[in-house]
Amino acid sequence: MKTIGVPANAKQITALATQGEGLNLEFKRSTGELKEGMQTLCAFLNGAGGMVLFGVRPDGAVEGQEVSDQTLRDLAQAADRFEPPAHVSIHRVKIWAGCEVLVMTVESGHDLRPFVYEGRAYERVGSTTRRMPQAKYERLLVERGHAKRRWENLPAEGLALKELDRREILRTRELAIQQNRISPDTGRDVGEILDRLGLRVGGVLTQAAHMLYGKKFLPNHPQCLLKMGRFRGTEVTGDIVDNRQEHMHAFAMVREGMAFFERTMPLGARFPEGKVFREDRFPVPLDALREILLNAVMHRDYSHPSGYVALVVFDDRIEIRSYGRLPTGITLEQLSGRHDSRPTNPLIAGAFHRTGAVEVWGRGTNRVIAMCQRHGAAPPTFEERSGFLIVTFKAQMVAGSAAPQVAPQATPQVTPQVEVVLNAAKHAASAETLQRAVGLKDRVHFLKSYLQPLIEQGWVERTLPDKPRSPLQKYRLTEVGMAALVKAGRG
Repeated sequence: MKTIGVPANAKQITALATQGEGLNLEFKRSTGELKEGMQTLCAFLNGAGGMVLFGVRPDGAVEGQEVSDQTLRDLAQAADRFEPPAHVSIHRVKIWAGCEVLVMTVESGHDLRPFVYEGRAYERVGSTTRRMPQAKYERLLVERGHAKRRWENLPAEGLALKELDRREILRTRELAIQQNRISPDTGRDVGEILDRLGLRVGGVLTQAAHMLYGKKFLPNHPQCLLKMGRFRGTEVTGDIVDNRQEHMHAFAMVREGMAFFERTMPLGARFPEGKVFREDRFPVPLDALREILLNAVMHRDYSHPSGYVALVVFDDRIEIRSYGRLPTGITLEQLSGRHDSRPTNPLIAGAFHRTGAVEVWGRGTNRVIAMCQRHGAAPPTFEERSGFLIVTFKAQMVAGSAAPQVAPQATPQVTPQVEVVLNAAKHAASAETLQRAVGLKDRVHFLKSYLQPLIEQGWVERTLPDKPRSPLQKYRLTEVGMAALVKAGRG
């Protein structure tokens, strides 16, 4: 929008009138059209702001009008009929003796929209003022309420600091300092850290703090749920290979979700031209899955008790489902192109941003598409269905690859999580220590999906092989395990 300065004299009024009516400028012959002029000001409040000139004909001819005390009282009374109350500036510009142009201006209402005049909302379309459609009015009304009073920034009733994951909060602090996104002077007091993240206000913890760092969610917050399923075939009616449902905080959801993908995703194999050894790789880049999983966790609707995030792996595709709809003003089509960042949960998204996990420029889906193209995979598809946003990746194998199979758990790969375990085992460590190092919550899952396969493969060994259940048992990296790290370029 071109900025229009308030005219101060007749010459500036004439220059302004020559511009003609537009998105933020309207002419009225006199205050006999006061009601229509106020409706236009209402439209400007709901848009980018604007100005109404009383005393100028629609064709731009400046006529002026006589202005009495009653005229000014009428203007003031009319300006009081906006809801919510709006600031309207009134200026008088003398044209010639006894004739003036009245200039009424408003700025954009921003977070106070939608404005109504005498109970009705208006919008500006080009140089025309019209009644605002009911659907748009309701959407703006929801946005106005969400701007200052969102579910995430409501007080978490009864929640105490001791009920939060202290280790996770300190991890956020360390990563944020590394990313220069929080002051290095921030102490290790978890309350102070939460204050700086905006997750505790006036000593009261917010719902966002609970979603990000909570340790207990049932029975009051069943929506903090991650559902993970691996089905053989292409439908949920096929054989269930893996099925888990876990209540956990947002950061844990991302880690557990990626571990699930690495364990269950279809694995393709090919023999590159000119090479002897087979090359195994996932049909979809892990970084792309992680980006979409992050979006699902950050931008979902946490307010509904039946909401959740679901990861569903089939032989031919991978689906990431999250409860909630796209932010207002962003369409499914825009996700594949340029769009602004409009986080549904700014506090939750902000905490992830501080750790360096995400950007804040609305480029996540664009990067995902680019990752898939470099990988030789099809870009994901986006759809809204039954209150969920669903992102689907095709598990398309590259030419010469083997048919999709469940990645064998007995043959571990040096994924980032496995790398953490192997490095932690360079010095003999207990199972609990190794589990904490990789940041997994579920002990059974860690033992079954990480430690046991590493032992069976000979990459890790027990320090007390004759006493597998000894409380003094520890685990250490073997030469074979070290060789695997070196071969993968991570040793």
